[in-house]
Amino acid sequence: METQATISERREGYDPAAIEPKWQQRWERDGLHRARIDPERRKHYFLTMLPYPSGDLHIGHWYAMTPSDARARYLRMQGYNVMYPMGFDAFGLPAENAAIKRNIHPKEWTYANIDRMRRQLRTMGAMWDWQREATSSDPEYYRWTQWFFVKLLAHDLAYRKHAAVDFCPNCNTTVAREQVVGEARLCERCDTPVIKRDLNQWFLRITRYAEELLRFEGIDWPERIFALQTNWIGRSEGAHVTFRTEQGDALEVFTTRPDTLWGATFMVLAPEHPLVAGLTTDGQRAEVEAYVAAATRQTDIDREAAGRDKTGVFTGAYAVNPVNDEKIPIWIADYVLMTYGTGAIMAVPAHDERDFAFARAYGLTVRPVIQPSGMAPLDGDTMTEAVIAKGAMIDSGPLTGTPADEAVSRTVAWLGERGIGRAEVVYRMRDWLISRQRYWGCPIPVVHCARCGAVPVPEEQLPVELPDDIEWRPTGESPLKFHPTWRHTACPKCGAAAERETDTMDTFMCSSWYHLRYLSPDYDGGPFDPDEYRYWMPVDTYTGGAEHATMHLLYTRFFHKANRDMGVETGPEPMLQLRNQGQILASDGARMSKSRGNTTDPDELVANHGADAVRAFLMFGYRWSEGGPWNAGNIHGVVRWLGRVWDLVQRVREAGGPDANGDGAGGDAKLVRDVVRSTHQAIQRVTHDFEEFEFNTVVSELMKLTNAILASESAAAAGAGRALVGHRGVRESVLTLLTMMAPVTPHLAEELWAQLGQPYSIHQQPWPEADTALAADDLITLVVQVNGKVRGKVEVAAGIDEPEARSRALALPNVERAAGGREPRRVIYVPGRLVNIVV
Repeated sequence: METQATISERREGYDPAAIEPKWQQRWERDGLHRARIDPERRKHYFLTMLPYPSGDLHIGHWYAMTPSDARARYLRMQGYNVMYPMGFDAFGLPAENAAIKRNIHPKEWTYANIDRMRRQLRTMGAMWDWQREATSSDPEYYRWTQWFFVKLLAHDLAYRKHAAVDFCPNCNTTVAREQVVGEARLCERCDTPVIKRDLNQWFLRITRYAEELLRFEGIDWPERIFALQTNWIGRSEGAHVTFRTEQGDALEVFTTRPDTLWGATFMVLAPEHPLVAGLTTDGQRAEVEAYVAAATRQTDIDREAAGRDKTGVFTGAYAVNPVNDEKIPIWIADYVLMTYGTGAIMAVPAHDERDFAFARAYGLTVRPVIQPSGMAPLDGDTMTEAVIAKGAMIDSGPLTGTPADEAVSRTVAWLGERGIGRAEVVYRMRDWLISRQRYWGCPIPVVHCARCGAVPVPEEQLPVELPDDIEWRPTGESPLKFHPTWRHTACPKCGAAAERETDTMDTFMCSSWYHLRYLSPDYDGGPFDPDEYRYWMPVDTYTGGAEHATMHLLYTRFFHKANRDMGVETGPEPMLQLRNQGQILASDGARMSKSRGNTTDPDELVANHGADAVRAFLMFGYRWSEGGPWNAGNIHGVVRWLGRVWDLVQRVREAGGPDANGDGAGGDAKLVRDVVRSTHQAIQRVTHDFEEFEFNTVVSELMKLTNAILASESAAAAGAGRALVGHRGVRESVLTLLTMMAPVTPHLAEELWAQLGQPYSIHQQPWPEADTALAADDLITLVVQVNGKVRGKVEVAAGIDEPEARSRALALPNVERAAGGREPRRVIYVPGRLVNIVV
């Protein structure tokens, strides 16, 4: 319901509810936002992350999208041929959960949400090219997702293997990471503790691109994203060393400190290591199995947490250290992970913090084999902490005495000569697991044949479409596993009876290439039209949340590089510039959430104030890269500003045409000059701030310019009693104000532009250029110092020369008193800023 404050803030005739739909319909009818190939113009592919159709837009969508739209509009006015598309990332877990809880088909739930969100998105007035819309759950879209998978499989970049997954024993199904709730790691559906279970899964070989993914040359992305991706990939240099069990089985380890090998006094395996069961002695089996069961219910993050007490269990078995043939006990401990290195470590407690804590907890030997310079000789019995520093090798057999700067390289060479180790680089990042035991996802286009194995579906048979006639089982398992007809098919290779793969793909697979489908969503000859690709790609600007750094953004980079190597795409990177927005929080600083009941409905704000007011407020109220707590009360200041602009234009209309009062003369001349100067200064600042994504200061500068024009108008009315807005220079300043407002408040700017008789459309006008001469101040203020201390200020002409500036500064009474009658030894003049008198 509209408040009295809202009504009172509206200016007569300014009705956003009438103005905004009118222009949205006109723009749509005229194809104003349609992006077409034009070789004569500079292109700019501007992309903002597509939403998931969860039901309704929230204020976070507006906060991410409308400032991005403003900058896309600004670039178009700068002369770029801008493409700004929109679509929906429509597969995924929420739709499947909704289907089960609401007894509705996930397709029906998803497409109803898309219809609603599309209507809401249109109310923003954004310049999206809706003819390029793409939805990842359309068969016309996921046909090409499957096509990419088949290409990856053919180039050995996709493969299948057994891997551990989270599994709910009550629902009898795997549980995606998003479905595991809280520290207790409970199944989202039934609150049962999840466990780890091995299943056959499909992977993509992202690790093949680890080195290239660590190179960020040629892209303008935030340093924070570079750091997050670098840490996630986790490149480590060291040595691969082979230990042996007493039975002769190889125990492979990777170490970044091969120079400490002689200090290994025990080994530790991850509880999931495949050798654990065979190594464990009968006497230790019950304790080991209980520990393994407990460890597999924890997250990797929990297991690696700093400061956490180290726990473990002895297997009863021993390994042989290859550098000295010493027998050392084999333990299992949850701080060792199968997802890093080999899942086995040589434990050197004297020189590793975690190993030291573990050794002290279980009374294991601590043996120093590195002696840093300048430190007292180390004693394993009395050490209170591990010594991590490099140093000379001690008690290290033939390498004893090797200096710190040669220790690692000489050890690696020594290992290689004896065939027990080699130099190696490893990565923390694992290959990308894309299998999901879900219905609402892109089917993996593979047929399993008893004779031929896993056979990809031929391109001419794509897409493998999801069946609509499905039945949800009480167990929660995927309906595809039990579909009576869909899963049964013929082998594409031999024609024998076979079964379809019932796993569907990770939805990040769909979103790794959506920017390509926007190029030509109706194209049937491939995932994209090559002509469109050659003109528009790469994406010039991409905006979205930094939380996607190590999944979507990393996967998209990998996907592009893999496509390049398969001959599908070109160039090193898919997106040249990336900018991240912050987050709008609830008024109490908590994250907005429907479950908490603290979300803000943008539809209600639009109904009360108009889309332009909401757009301008979201840009003005926060630094876009940071965000902050929501405060709806602050929107009234923006509403009042828009009302003042409306009033200003009505005054211009009443004052008559551009020649009503000429260029300004007599008493009005200075006021007109002040307005023109403020206008050109605003052009400089707003242009700079649009380039830097500083939207809050864009709006504040537009507000300042509005106030400057109105203040001069009031001064003129109080003086000569004439309307200053009738002067040509002031009228042109008002037109410039509207032009710069157009990206921020597109509907109001278009309406007022038309009211002033200007050619349609304001969004097709060139961005104004600042005249530095007109932007220069007539007067400037010089700070005057005596011996470095401020003694006064003096207002002078902007073009004052140095002798005149010195003279004016020396004449200040405070300066004369500070000088005490002494002649200056030196006068330092910083043009336009400072006069410093040294006495």
